Amino acid sequence: MHVRMLTGLSGPAYNLAVGDERDFPESEAIRLIEAGFAIPVEPAKETATKRQPAKEKRG
Repeated sequence: MHVRMLTGLSGPAYNLAVGDERDFPESEAIRLIEAGFAIPVEPAKETATKRQPAKEKRG
């Protein structure tokens, strides 16, 4: 489950600040939400961007 932190939280595998978003196992995410440390959010959708080729410089 994807959550946004309302407080700082650190552990052996992460160090999160206020506003950071992270996926947690559902049971851990529910515990953080119920304790008031996080809120559930939808994960951001990654959008593909079209890269423009660099303009050729001559001269």
